[in-house]
Amino acid sequence: MPTVKDFFSEQQKDGITNAIKSAEKETSGEIRLHVESTCEIDVLDRAAKVFSELKMDKTKLRNGILFYLSIDDKKFAIIGDAGIHQYATDSFWTETRNLLLENFKNEKFYEGLCESILLAGNLLNLHFPYKYKTDKNELSDEISFKD
Repeated sequence: MPTVKDFFSEQQKDGITNAIKSAEKETSGEIRLHVESTCEIDVLDRAAKVFSELKMDKTKLRNGILFYLSIDDKKFAIIGDAGIHQYATDSFWTETRNLLLENFKNEKFYEGLCESILLAGNLLNLHFPYKYKTDKNELSDEISFKD
């Protein structure tokens, strides 16, 4: 029986992880993707809970962005930590959401996530540039899953 981990092929999982690494290359910001089968509460509330469970609220500059995806319910959310909200405008969140939504409507989940992750990386790079001697990758770049 397929699990949520089977939603993306191994090649796609590697591609998403590489998109995260690429997006984080020039920034101290952190990006994560969490995928689960169902979301039994409001999607933003669930994303906020996952954000905390993944310790994304513990980064030094509070500059993490979570892409949350619930497969069976066809729901998603993009949320950022307190440091992000100093800089991210409503248009950034709308543009990122619309990019995902348009791709998801066409069942281009992999493409939409990679493009949106890179878009988020541009925002992080602009406002949280990488300071080579003091910055470190604070969180895993791997996709997290929950069946």
